Amino acid sequence: MSGRLLRLLCTAAIATGAALAPLPAATAAVPGPAETSVPEPGDRAAPEPGERSVAELLTDLQRLYREAEEATETYNATDEKLRRQRTEVAKLDGRLATARLSLHDSRGAAGRLARQQYQGRSEISSYVRLLLARDPQHALDQGQVIRQVALERAETVDRLVGKERAKDELARAARRALDDQLTLAERQKKDRDAVRKRLKDVEELLASLTAEQIAQVAELERSGVAEAQDEFMASGALSSARPPTREGDAALRYAVEQIGKPYEWGAEGPDTYDCSGLTSQAWQRAGRPIPRTSQEQWAELDRVALSELRPGDLVVYFPEATHVAMYLGDGMVVQAPRPGARVKVSPIAANPVLGAVRPDPGGEPLRRYTPPKLPRGATDGSDEGYAPTEYRAP
Repeated sequence: MSGRLLRLLCTAAIATGAALAPLPAATAAVPGPAETSVPEPGDRAAPEPGERSVAELLTDLQRLYREAEEATETYNATDEKLRRQRTEVAKLDGRLATARLSLHDSRGAAGRLARQQYQGRSEISSYVRLLLARDPQHALDQGQVIRQVALERAETVDRLVGKERAKDELARAARRALDDQLTLAERQKKDRDAVRKRLKDVEELLASLTAEQIAQVAELERSGVAEAQDEFMASGALSSARPPTREGDAALRYAVEQIGKPYEWGAEGPDTYDCSGLTSQAWQRAGRPIPRTSQEQWAELDRVALSELRPGDLVVYFPEATHVAMYLGDGMVVQAPRPGARVKVSPIAANPVLGAVRPDPGGEPLRRYTPPKLPRGATDGSDEGYAPTEYRAP
């Protein structure tokens, strides 16, 4: 945790009057997995923050942040569907407007046909005209013209009926599409409220902690990430360095350029990002659009073994695929960690790895590759981010 962030948190704790007694030294020890479990609903009331161990506080914060990120990706998915639905509604409205103009023209043609028939209803029939004609061949030629006109009239009527039917079908489709858009808009509001509720829970827990407790939680988390990273690297899951493709290199360099920018849920840049907003925009800029959310990226992109990772590949986290980062190389990733943090370089094992996907499976790896130069402080700060004052929400 940076000195600036710690000073902000100390100030916030004093200002709110929420300072609690420092934890006894014994509570700072790292308990085993069973001791860090979160109480199930219905258990006895949870003790005050001052009575709980640092490990329990860390577990609660990680759970709340994970719930917030899961809600964020749900919001992102609904938002993406709503965008597509709005496009579909606009497309149908355009087609319906065109159909109405065409129908108007057909009705005009049908009206002219009706007037012509009304005005010419007393004409002599073509059969009588043939009998009375001085030149029978000329009369037969006229008959051919009359038959052609009749066919054209029939086609005019058929077109009118067909366009009436097509217009009605388009109108029904447009109404259904608009209903779907309104449903998605309502769902988006509920998803947005769910994210805000999760972030409010995090803020309330952080506001109840002293600066010393927050520092202890951050230190425990750093040591946990370091231990997980050591185990991951020692497992041999990662292979030796592999060069990226041209698109992968471009995507990675874009992600590196965003280091230091704040996390904001639902954001796709250029000033703020959430986790999948960063990865989707990086690949968009590289000329290869990918799905917006981490769940869609995991579900729709080609899976790749961790032993075959190359820079630019996406590393997906948690069983529900609710977090994603971009592989940098040497066991590190570029990510937008979560609210309160900034885009940074983190150990690949900072969160539980689900697997990896590759946006450009058919791409040709570069023969010569120079990794992007990282800005100063690229790895600074917590990989989890405890700074409620930096939260942003629409």
